[in-house]
Amino acid sequence: MEEEATRDARGETFDPDLIHAIFKHVWSRRADRSGGGDEEFIDIEPVPETSRRTRSTTANASALQVSCELLRMFVTEAVQRSAVIAEAEGTTTIEPTHLERVLPQLLLDF
Repeated sequence: MEEEATRDARGETFDPDLIHAIFKHVWSRRADRSGGGDEEFIDIEPVPETSRRTRSTTANASALQVSCELLRMFVTEAVQRSAVIAEAEGTTTIEPTHLERVLPQLLLDF
């Protein structure tokens, strides 16, 4: 509980465990889709007694923290840019179309 209060005080809104769970889900879907034969996203040789399919992918704790911070910055910037467009149109609610307008430039900026 104390860790959550410290994280909230720093402005970090994404839980590293949540981000790790999302990454694991994506990694497992990618491994299922590739069937274990595509080695484009793993650049190390598997140990002979293990197969690539049974080997789990892990994330470093500092990499998760950096990912959380980047996601927080990206979402914050997207909301702020969408709010500017909504305000220019005279509305107080951010609509999906506002986000669609800022995403191309936002992706280029990041």
